[in-house]
Amino acid sequence: MCGITGYIGARQAAPILLEGLSKLEYRGYDSAGLALLNGSEMDVRKKKGRVSVLAQEVKKHFFDSHLGISHTRWATHGAVTDANAHPHVSSCGNFAMVHNGVIENYENIKSFLLTKGYTFRSQTDSEALVNLIAYHYYKLPENSENRFLESVRRALLHLEGTYGIAVICRMQPDEIIAARKGSPLIIGIGDSERMVSSDVLGFSGRARSVIYLDDGQIAKVTADSCEVVSANNELVPYVTNSVDWELDSAELGSFSTYMEKEIFEQPKVIENAIRGRISDDASTAVLNGLNMTPSEMRQIDRILFCACGTAWHACLVAENLIEKYTRIPVEVEYASEFRYRNAPLDKNTLAFVISQSGETIDTLEALRESRRKGFKTLAITNSVGSTIARESDGGLYQHAGREIGVASTKAFTSQITICILIALYIGRMRDLSFAQGKEIVGALKALPSAVEETLKLAPELKKLAGKYCKYHDFLFLGRLDEFPIALEGALKLKEISYIHAEGYPAAEMKHGPIALVSPECPTLIFANSGDIFNKVISNAQEIKARKGPLIIVTDSPDRFPEGLADDVVVIPKVHESVRPVVSTIPIQLLAYYIAQQLGCDVDKPRNLAKSVTVE
Repeated sequence: MCGITGYIGARQAAPILLEGLSKLEYRGYDSAGLALLNGSEMDVRKKKGRVSVLAQEVKKHFFDSHLGISHTRWATHGAVTDANAHPHVSSCGNFAMVHNGVIENYENIKSFLLTKGYTFRSQTDSEALVNLIAYHYYKLPENSENRFLESVRRALLHLEGTYGIAVICRMQPDEIIAARKGSPLIIGIGDSERMVSSDVLGFSGRARSVIYLDDGQIAKVTADSCEVVSANNELVPYVTNSVDWELDSAELGSFSTYMEKEIFEQPKVIENAIRGRISDDASTAVLNGLNMTPSEMRQIDRILFCACGTAWHACLVAENLIEKYTRIPVEVEYASEFRYRNAPLDKNTLAFVISQSGETIDTLEALRESRRKGFKTLAITNSVGSTIARESDGGLYQHAGREIGVASTKAFTSQITICILIALYIGRMRDLSFAQGKEIVGALKALPSAVEETLKLAPELKKLAGKYCKYHDFLFLGRLDEFPIALEGALKLKEISYIHAEGYPAAEMKHGPIALVSPECPTLIFANSGDIFNKVISNAQEIKARKGPLIIVTDSPDRFPEGLADDVVVIPKVHESVRPVVSTIPIQLLAYYIAQQLGCDVDKPRNLAKSVTVE
């Protein structure tokens, strides 16, 4: 969730920290703050609101400091107030800390510290930890080697929960201590300077080489060095990795919002997902990243997909595609449920997890649970070097470029595209003929152009948004592989416009949800060519008979009765394997333009953050 940046080096820290926070604001934007050290003098500034509010406060003062930490918050414990904003300072005033994650036993720690005379100013779990660090620091002999690092290490031994932290100390003005468990933390390496961040974006292009901390690791960071130890205080060797994405991918360019930019990037993103993954004879996919031989793949009897949110909808699309083309049973689990549900799995089960960030805590724990039980577990992720990418047995990178908008768009269609490739790859080993394989490959190659063509509907959907933005409820209906797209359409509308919306299989309407249909509740239904086209039209007629406003998204506008729909959105006719991608574009654009009509901040919707690293 929240964003962390820290800096130590020769340059002024405050402007660098603020720039880093502005890049990370998509991870949390309830409040922001920073703590700076100048020798033994510590200055802490924090404000409720966006990073720009903090920046205005900082501009009122000159801070001559070359070391500092900062944070932009997505609230978990405690209301959104100045006092609950990070950094938190120990009651002695000598330690400041920023924290991502949740400390589950903070109340016990707080109760203990109150008996020792420590005081608390906030409602947060994080303040208990910074005071616990101070407690351990003063218990150690003054001449202890690495006294600051050791006090952090000892404090963390008492914690239950997750954390990514950066801590500074007035008595150690030349180092930052950083640690992680379940919440990402990265160290950026520059020329006689180091940075700490929860995301490479926080480095603002200043670091091209990074160290990824693993769970349980603690780092002492100075301007010229980094020392990493384990929870047992054993020195840990580490490797540095280059950052393989361009900062330009995080810039708006000519677009007004990141969400708009990312919607219109989708033709290129889909092209990137396909590139290098088609066989020379154009009949199948080449997926070396799965790290499985054809004979190993043929032993698979069942496939499990785990994810959260939008990625879970991509899993549902994968279920339809893989079962259709491979005849292998597929199960889709919410990652948050799978990790606690003792699900019986066949010994020949292959597991996939999907996470754009590669850091989604529930999905990460689902991966760990699957591997703990001995199942081969593969990942689809957009983040090279992420925890999920590092801990999986193999997988496929999306190569979609950084997605900044909180509501996922290009990452979703990229995930579906990769799932199509997986279905093709496994299908060609089983039921799909050479000719069928070539047909799907042809559809994949034509997909970027089809999406480009669909994006031309933007003016039409902007006009529709003006008509439908007045409603407070919305239904989205689809069948088979477009039911997940209906779910995604409802989610997008909820996320960024705050309009109540629900997605259902179209035929399920008559089993209860049809009670919601009225002139005040519009329905968007997908009615595309195929075996069940007429049945979907019958479902649409049920809506119309109850005077519900009706939008039909279709590739066959001439096949249903004139006057059935209030509005028709015509999409290109494509092969059924890639149709979920094309069908996604109109619902993204409609949600986007409705939110804009309502004056909502589409890039930073209320109560949401981009990467969910807390339960």
